[in-house]
Amino acid sequence: MAQPRILLLSLGGTITMTHSAEGGIVPTLTAADLAATVPGLDAAAEIETLSPLRRPSAGLTLDDLIGVAATLNRRLAGDLDGAVVIQGTDTIEETAFVLDCLVTGDKPVVVTGAMRGPESAGADGPGNLLAATIVAGSAGAHGLGVLTVLNDEIHAARLVQKAHTALTSAFRSPLAGPVGLVAEGEARIVLRPNRAPVLTGPLAPEAAPVALLRMGLGDDGRLLAALPDLGFAGCVIEGMGAGHVPEPLAEIVSAIAGRMPVVLASRAQTGPVFCRTYGYPGGEIDLLRRGALSAGLLSGLKARLLLQLLLRAGIARPDYAAFFADP
Repeated sequence: MAQPRILLLSLGGTITMTHSAEGGIVPTLTAADLAATVPGLDAAAEIETLSPLRRPSAGLTLDDLIGVAATLNRRLAGDLDGAVVIQGTDTIEETAFVLDCLVTGDKPVVVTGAMRGPESAGADGPGNLLAATIVAGSAGAHGLGVLTVLNDEIHAARLVQKAHTALTSAFRSPLAGPVGLVAEGEARIVLRPNRAPVLTGPLAPEAAPVALLRMGLGDDGRLLAALPDLGFAGCVIEGMGAGHVPEPLAEIVSAIAGRMPVVLASRAQTGPVFCRTYGYPGGEIDLLRRGALSAGLLSGLKARLLLQLLLRAGIARPDYAAFFADP
C-alpha cells in the first residue's frame, strides 16, 4: 500500500523553540528540522514541509490563519492526502477552529504542537508530531473536519480547549471527550461528530474587530456601553452560568444589539447557552429577546472568531444562527 502524502506546515510555537543567548526559548526550527528528529515519521507518511511563519502562537493573527486556510485548500485539492499544522499550544484551539470554518473538503487536517520545548527532558513534540501525522494519513479521519492531536488524544476543533498551563495532558474536550486516540501506531476513531457549515466565499480584507467581554459580579457595564464608539464591529459576551448578565446591563445589551451583532456565550466554557429557562431581566430569555444571538456550545474565544469571519464574509445577520448552531 502506498504511503499517504502529508504536508507538515509550521507556524512556530514551543515545539520549534530553542534557547536564545538573551534567555528563554524562542522559535527557531522549521518543519523540515522537526521532521528530521521524529523516529518513525518516514515510515508513517511521505512528508512535504512548509514553514511560512516562525512565531509564538500568541503572535498569530486571524489574517495569518486565513492565509493558512487558503494554502491548505489549494494544496489539498491536489495529490496530498492530509496536512498537519504545527504551532504553539497557547492558541491551538483557536487556530483549529478557524481552519475548521474555512478548510473545505474531507481530507484530514490536524493541528498539533508541544507543551515542552525540544531541548527539554521529556519533550513531547516528536510524539505529538508523529501521532498527528498518523491521524492525518488515516482513512478514519476523513470527513471529521479539523482535528487537534496531542498526548495521543484526537479532539474535534469545535470542542477542544487548553485546560492547563504546564501539563502535557493540557488539552481536553470536556463536553464530549476526545473523538479518538492513537495507539499501536494507528488512529482509532470512536466518535464521529457532524461538521459545522464551512465558509466558502471570499472574505473582506478589512478587519472586523469583535470585542470579548467576560461578565463578573457587579459589572457596571461601562465597557459594554463603550464598544460601538471604540470601533468594534461586534461583541461576544461571556455571561454568567448559562448566559446571564447583571440586571442593569440588560438595557445596554438592547442598545448595543441595535447597532452591531451581540453574541451570548458562557464564561463556564462548557455546556450550552440556555434559551428558555431564566426569564428575569438579564437572564438568557430576556437577552435573546433583546437581540443577542446564542453562541450555542461555542466558547467565547471561538464565538469571537466565528463572528469576525461572518462579518468579513458578508453573511446577513439573520443567517448567523446556522453557523453557531450545534451541528
